[in-house]
Amino acid sequence: MRLPGGVVRVALYARVSTRDKDQDPETQLRQLRQHVAGERVVGEFVDRASATDLRGRKEWRRLLELAQRRQVDLILVWRLDRAFRSVLDGASTLEQLRHCGCGLRSLMEPWIDTTSPMGEALYHITIAWAQLEKGILAERTRAGMERARADGRQIGRPRRPPVEAHRRWPEVRDLVLRGVLTRREGARRLKVRQADFSAALRKGGADPDTLAELAGRG
Repeated sequence: MRLPGGVVRVALYARVSTRDKDQDPETQLRQLRQHVAGERVVGEFVDRASATDLRGRKEWRRLLELAQRRQVDLILVWRLDRAFRSVLDGASTLEQLRHCGCGLRSLMEPWIDTTSPMGEALYHITIAWAQLEKGILAERTRAGMERARADGRQIGRPRRPPVEAHRRWPEVRDLVLRGVLTRREGARRLKVRQADFSAALRKGGADPDTLAELAGRG
């Protein structure tokens, strides 16, 4: 891993998402260290944040600042999606690194090496393809959710009513049954959906069962 001019100052970057508590950046760093054995490593930079959380990715910003000060010759990442959140982000960052004389390589995508014209072209193709796959997955997810809604299925976790609804249920139920309140007014007082309130009324007299109905559907 030598660039023209002698010793290469290499920076290792790893990122894990906060969504997966089981991820360990050491898994990425171990392989990165093995790959640059014998080279001059100026530092290891690790973020625990999503790709889109630029504020949370403090180490990535610090690494780019070092590159701007021309203190890094090459950035090695485990995979491109560890560094960039989109095609536009990747392209603009690559342009920034080019002006700083800093290259970029991906361990798991060895064909990507921005220190060569062909590697740079493959870099753009790879991040564009990754963005396309992400977009297709998002479209499929949205389509699936729309089908589920059309079939009357609930999306996501069931919403639980406020604790106050459980305490006030007997009182409000009786007011509605006596005609003092409408079902809509009763649901509003308990801060639950009218359909769920009506379902709870149909449940009958036993309070535990009625409250369970509200909790399960609210």
